[in-house]
Amino acid sequence: MSKKEAGERALAELERVGLRGHDHHYPAQLSGGQKQRVSIARALAMDPKVMLLDEPTSALDPELIGEVLAVIRDLVANGMTMLMATHQIGFSRALANEIIFMVDGLIMEQGTPEKIFSDAVCDRAREFCSKITELYGESF
Repeated sequence: MSKKEAGERALAELERVGLRGHDHHYPAQLSGGQKQRVSIARALAMDPKVMLLDEPTSALDPELIGEVLAVIRDLVANGMTMLMATHQIGFSRALANEIIFMVDGLIMEQGTPEKIFSDAVCDRAREFCSKITELYGESF
């Protein structure tokens, strides 16, 4: 694509992740959450069928986590398929079609969020989910 088309596409993807008007900023001028959203915009510019996200909210404070999760939530609502490694289990519970619970690289439990949280067979998965439910309640 031409330089002009690439620039227009970049601006469109920045807008898609909520960063309209930040196109003239250098990376050092962006917050951690903004940098994560730029990374997502960069990936989206390639028109992926599936996005792979590895701990997209790690090392971010709660306010910035919310910014990144809002972008992910919007992408899911618009049909993007994602495979995400995350400790944001409550967020996963709300958006995922399937959760794979792993310990030391091994799959311990796999199924719908409802199955994992209500009827986990693996003791470790059941204990983990019950602690999350105790901390945040059933509705998180």
